[in-house]
Order: sequence, then structure tokens, then C-alpha cells
Amino acid sequence: MPGPVSVSEAVARRVTIRAFLDRPVPGEVVKDILVRAARAPSGGNLQPWRVYALTGAPLAELKVAVKANPFGETPEYDVYPPNLWEPFRTRRFQNGEELYATIPIPREDKPARLRQLARNGEFFGAPVGIFFCLDRKLGPPQWADLGMYMQNVMLLALEHGLDTCPQEYWARYPQTVARAVNLPEDHMLFSGMALGFRDPDAPINTLRASRDPFEAWGEMVGFD
Repeated sequence: MPGPVSVSEAVARRVTIRAFLDRPVPGEVVKDILVRAARAPSGGNLQPWRVYALTGAPLAELKVAVKANPFGETPEYDVYPPNLWEPFRTRRFQNGEELYATIPIPREDKPARLRQLARNGEFFGAPVGIFFCLDRKLGPPQWADLGMYMQNVMLLALEHGLDTCPQEYWARYPQTVARAVNLPEDHMLFSGMALGFRDPDAPINTLRASRDPFEAWGEMVGFD
């Protein structure tokens, strides 16, 4: 196992990886990450997360099912609000341009962009696919708790020399995933995540999404 990683280093190093090596991840490592991540903050200690990790044949069968249904299903929620406004619209647009520039795929090549999007359904070649679910009756505060759990998973993965790709793409396949993991009907899928070893030679993995300066979104009040 790689050496310890400071919190600051883990936060700085965490990036979304979209090309993985065909190299298995031991089950005990995956479980260790998922168990330790459960120290995430949880209002009232509700611990709303329900988590499924897939590899091998179950993961391969899921990929086949997704490939057979390229248009997806009715999502249970909108990943982005309709008619996105500023500054969010520009941020999303710039991120897409930066991503496809690494491959490169021009904006006018719609088929190539759709093929790249479909790579989500293959977990970008990662050997482990993780799904994060929660009870349908829970609300936005518990969705926030689940997000903090996912952040813990991503940071803990770095300690094991692994990388991740959080994928709300999977909101397009709620029924397919529910069948694959035997999800109880009173639970819903929130997000997926690819877990594995990054391909160091893949150009797409050079992307590091830009961030606006602090002055664009933060204020210091009452400090000297």
C-alpha cells in the first residue's frame, strides 16, 4: 500500500479520471475504503448511504445492458437545472471544451462526443464500479451527507494509489442499475463512481478542471 497522504495533498491531487488501466483492485482494498468513508459527517447520524461495489462478471453484465440501451431511461432527477444560468452555464461550457480538447474532439463532431459520453457506461475501463443510493423519502440534507461520503471515498482511494471518476451519468439508468444490484424499491440511485488505476499515458487524464478565484464566490467577514 502506498505511503500516507496528507489531507491537503489528497484534496489537491484528486482529479476526475476518464481512462483506467485493466488492472484489478483487491476486494479487501475496496471494502477498506468504503468502510473508512463512513466516518463522513451525517446529520442526526442517519448514515443515509447505501453502497454497492461491482467487479468481474456482474460489472461486465451491467455494461452489456447499458450498451444495449444507449438512450437510457427516464432519470429520477435532473443532474443540471434546466436553462442553466450564469455563471454556471459558462463554467459547464468551458469544462466541456477543455475536456474534449485533450482528446481532441471538435464541437462539431457530435458522433465522436456521444461516443466519448458513452464511455461512462463502461466506467472508462475501470475494474470497479460503485453505486451510491439512498432511501427515496430522505431529503436534500441527506443528499448532502451522501455527497460527503462520496468525497471521503475519493480521498481515501488516493491513499491506496487509486483514482476515481464520480458519475452522475448513471442517473440515466436507474432501472438498469436497480436490477443489477437488486436495489430495494424504496431506494433510489444517486450516482455511480469508477474506481481503479489511472492510465498515465491517456491524454484525457491530463485535464485538471479550472476553478474560479476565491473573490468570485467567497467573502471574509469580521476578520482583521
